[in-house]
Amino acid sequence: MKNSRRDAIKKFLMAPVLLSTPALWSATTTDRRTESAAQRLQFSVNAYSFNDEFKSGQMDLFDMMEFASDIGLNAVDLTAYYFSSYPKLPKKSEIFALKKRALELGLNISWTGIRNNFVTADTEARKRDIKMIKDWLDISSIIGSSILRIFTGRNQPNGYTNAQVKTWLVDAFKECAKHGEEVGVIAALQNHNEFLFTADEVIDIIERVDSEWFGLILDISGLRTTSDPYAEAEKLAPYANYWFIKEHVYYNQVKKPTDMKQMAAMIKRHNFRGYVSFESLSDGNPKTIIKDMLAEFKMEYEKS
Repeated sequence: MKNSRRDAIKKFLMAPVLLSTPALWSATTTDRRTESAAQRLQFSVNAYSFNDEFKSGQMDLFDMMEFASDIGLNAVDLTAYYFSSYPKLPKKSEIFALKKRALELGLNISWTGIRNNFVTADTEARKRDIKMIKDWLDISSIIGSSILRIFTGRNQPNGYTNAQVKTWLVDAFKECAKHGEEVGVIAALQNHNEFLFTADEVIDIIERVDSEWFGLILDISGLRTTSDPYAEAEKLAPYANYWFIKEHVYYNQVKKPTDMKQMAAMIKRHNFRGYVSFESLSDGNPKTIIKDMLAEFKMEYEKS
């Protein structure tokens, strides 16, 4: 999984340069590649930042898109439970209206997301959630989203081992990835401090699913049982299809402010070229918090 097909092709195409002009490669091509990565980094905001506003009716997804465009974001993350029709599937008219408004505002719809639970002994419940994920993979494809965010689920059932539950996860994720391949959307696990708590556990599942259509939304705030969440994130970085930054991280369950300098340096170090999404979970005005997080990250990224 670390060495993706894209990386293999890149290495092949660059082989003549490496063989003929190693000094030129080290002096100029690496710099150009780093510059290109910086130019391609894109920024998004997750809908859950406005959970209270959505619930109270103060905002809807269209309002969130207006805000994202106003502060210069490139995209928005649209979570399923904020669609007006939820828990029913949205009508095409709603999907197309969101897609059209995003175009008008110069935004991409970078992900959609649902809440599922595969950490249950109820086989029928797992099947229902697989069906739900497949439905939302279809919706993601229609709306133009590249990734659907999914979870493991929580509350391990009594009488079953971790190994047994991980088998359920792998089997379910494989089925979701297969459907994702059919509709062109990656089913991506967000490590969410629910059942997989360490980088090694997450990597084990990714490698066992073994599909280009199963990915990782790397949530550093979800790495809570470690003395160094940045070191854990470093392990996961080569697998990340998408980065998710909140205003806090956790050191052995103790909450501390996110070090944007470390985050920016890590993302740049791994030559990541995709989306970095921000989410606010704090009290206060989420618009102000997101705007400040974006500004701080961009400043640190340019300096790193």
